[in-house]
Amino acid sequence: MKRLALIILFAGVSASVFCKETPVVADTVSKEIRLNQLGFYPDAPKIAIITASGYSDFSVTSSDKKEAVFSGKLKASVEPALNGKKTSIADFTSFTKPGRYIITVKGLGNSFAFVIGKSVYHQLADASIKAYYYQRASTGLPEKYAGKWHRAAGHPDNKVLIHPSAATEKRPAGTIISAPGGWYDAGDYNKYIVNSGITMGTLLSLCEDFPEYIKKQNLNIPESGNKIPDVLDEIIYNLRWMLAMQDPNDGGVYNKLTNANFDAMVMPDAANTPRYVVQKGTAATLDFAAVTAKASRILNKYKKELPGLADSCLKASVKAWGWAQANPNMAYDQNKMNAQYTPKITTGGYGDRNFADEFIWAAAELYITTSNQTYYEAVNMFPDERMPMPSWANVRLMGYYAILDNQTELSGKAKSDLPMLKTRMVKLADDLIKGVEDRPYQTVMGKSNRDFGWGSNSLAANQGMVLIKTYLLTKDTKYLDYAHSNLDYLLGRNATGYSYVTGIGYKTPMHPHHRQSVADGVVDPVPGLLVGGPNPGMQDGVKVPSLVPDEAYIDDARAYAANEIAINWNAPLVYLINGLEAIRFNLSKTLKSNSQSKTVSR
Repeated sequence: MKRLALIILFAGVSASVFCKETPVVADTVSKEIRLNQLGFYPDAPKIAIITASGYSDFSVTSSDKKEAVFSGKLKASVEPALNGKKTSIADFTSFTKPGRYIITVKGLGNSFAFVIGKSVYHQLADASIKAYYYQRASTGLPEKYAGKWHRAAGHPDNKVLIHPSAATEKRPAGTIISAPGGWYDAGDYNKYIVNSGITMGTLLSLCEDFPEYIKKQNLNIPESGNKIPDVLDEIIYNLRWMLAMQDPNDGGVYNKLTNANFDAMVMPDAANTPRYVVQKGTAATLDFAAVTAKASRILNKYKKELPGLADSCLKASVKAWGWAQANPNMAYDQNKMNAQYTPKITTGGYGDRNFADEFIWAAAELYITTSNQTYYEAVNMFPDERMPMPSWANVRLMGYYAILDNQTELSGKAKSDLPMLKTRMVKLADDLIKGVEDRPYQTVMGKSNRDFGWGSNSLAANQGMVLIKTYLLTKDTKYLDYAHSNLDYLLGRNATGYSYVTGIGYKTPMHPHHRQSVADGVVDPVPGLLVGGPNPGMQDGVKVPSLVPDEAYIDDARAYAANEIAINWNAPLVYLINGLEAIRFNLSKTLKSNSQSKTVSR
């Protein structure tokens, strides 16, 4: 592979080589050496994996190959990889000197160059959020902000039709409403409330957990400099669309705003088929209620800059909750809908039939925002001992996150439930990290075949989010170290050797299932997007090169089951990398403050 490592400088408009030094040429790089293709914090774990057998020694060498700065012995993994072969582990955690390096295994070759440094993940942290700007609907992306990925506006969504499935007496079929803005959901150009729900909840959780950190970011978006954190500005762009998806007459929320069929692989401004809002549903309405309640308390800190928005969100949330209580079992069943109404809708369904988790999340957020105990007591908050990993279809843990993140605001039953919830959260994290040292890639991700389904990379990111949340709960840094392991996994320490984030690293997806990246005529895909990852299911009919679960990935724009992007997959990546950066930011502030205090005392 001849492509050099490119890191996108999101404060500007162009792509630049990550380091002025010449990287190791591709012809000397061994594909058998797998590691985080960006690098490492000086005090973080540093591990590379060798997938070839028969080697015993490794060294860390300056990237110009002139000086070996560290040497060590390779250690065989205790467990074999999913392909049945053992790996060798190169652990150089004790080497902490900042700089640019390569791993060398004599007789095998070199790794890609990587950096050890305090700011090694800064561009990735910004890129993961800036990716949402590129997903904006109903607006053009000027070159000033979008660089070479600039494009014209598409899908104005100011003349959206009420689909017959969504018709009411006050809004009969064919009624025109306006619901512009929001983010394109994934590789397609439709907008879905259910998937926006978990996405927004995850991003808002970052804002709630690290309010000082997010203030320092400049993502170079149109709103930059308006006294509101850029990540919150980006969230608000989608929030305003979500608010327009609520029927003001009864509080119910439409499942999605969509074409009847998926658009072709064209740019947004070339897609002009009619757009519809379709049937309301309990899942969509409760996800909406949770997001708007959470947004209300965060936006409440920006009343001067955003007059009335926090209040509008809370009113919308309360109204949505009321509709859901009156309609607790309204599933979105697209096949059943299509048997009854035309036009038939064939875009993503995000169908769900169990709403206990959505009730838990919405109740938790409304309780915390309003301090009204009736929300908390209206549902069975702990129906069993399960702590299911977040997904669009199961948002229970999002409710538990909200409770844990707002411990000082709890009273009554919620306060008495807190010790039990803390215990369960720590147990979840401990179950995730159990046995990592024996695994072939030394990552939390990859415990079994079950980790590798549709959107497997989002599981890795969500596991990392759980571990950061547990660190915030316990202050035990081992959870940060294990969260780092999954970031390493996503950036190249895995069975395929890919860094799964577009534009980040050396070996990255060049052909994601993403209409803009396919149709824009730009060689590099839109940057900062996490692709779905290994999935042997091949639901798209595209053959992957290996059916070994963690190797079942192909960089092919047709392969939506392995190589699509999605807003809900990027969100835990945003939390994982920005959470790690924020913790370092907060620690550096503490160290600086302590240093200043000592100086004053002297």
